[in-house]
Amino acid sequence: MSSESSKRSFFLRQLVLFAGALIFSIPFFWMLITSFKTPQQIVNDRTILDILIPHPVRWKNFSDIFHIVPFAKFFLNTTLVTLTSIFGTTLASSLVAFSFARLKWPGRNAVFVVLLATMMLPYQVTMVPQFLIFKALGWVNTLKPLWLPSMFGTAFFIFLLRQFFLSIPKDLVESARIDGCGYFRIYWDIMLPLIKPALLAIVIFQFMYAWNDLLSPLIYIHDQNLMTLSIGLQVFKSSRATEWNLVMAASSLMTLPIVVVFFAAQKYFIQGVTLTGLKG
Repeated sequence: MSSESSKRSFFLRQLVLFAGALIFSIPFFWMLITSFKTPQQIVNDRTILDILIPHPVRWKNFSDIFHIVPFAKFFLNTTLVTLTSIFGTTLASSLVAFSFARLKWPGRNAVFVVLLATMMLPYQVTMVPQFLIFKALGWVNTLKPLWLPSMFGTAFFIFLLRQFFLSIPKDLVESARIDGCGYFRIYWDIMLPLIKPALLAIVIFQFMYAWNDLLSPLIYIHDQNLMTLSIGLQVFKSSRATEWNLVMAASSLMTLPIVVVFFAAQKYFIQGVTLTGLKG
């Protein structure tokens, strides 16, 4: 009886999860289906079958985007900013987290508390001072303000990696010190390979943030050749507001890399999140 009850409970849980996933995926599938339609289909579709199946399938929507706006340039700018910010955030956050976890220096705990306190400050608080700094440096209307702040790490990622570093036995560090390894060698050759799930989780988090970021490009970028996909999509939408098939095609192209990266690395993403805070 208990076996049948557990099977029934498992089936109900899976059913609820499937229903939830289906509901939340409806906007994505609607966007994808609409991107293959003609404007007449979008307006004239009446039946469920007409809504779900484009007739005919119009592949030209995707090629038209590149003729209307410099979409390839938007994609290249976004890729450059995303990869640079991922590298900077991962390297800087892991270095700072290693220092907080394994190095002893005066005021370490007090500085860590201040670092955690910065997580309570919304971006809007530091937005104006940061803009004034970049303006004084002459970096407005360049890509530098979009990736340079990542070179200083992120408070949440530092906290996340610190928890992972603390879960690694101290004996490994002490053994390496006895063998003559310096702290950077310990960090690079011993510690980083052991926290790979956390690093990959950070890569996914930062990728989604940098790829979808709209506010920063909206503040700093004015030249169309320097625009990223998020702000470029807004420009495209404002010029083609009534052509929903083209707008949905552009949105699909912007969303596709995020979906691919997430599903390709979801194992490490889930593993990195579930192991956070576990201390051995």
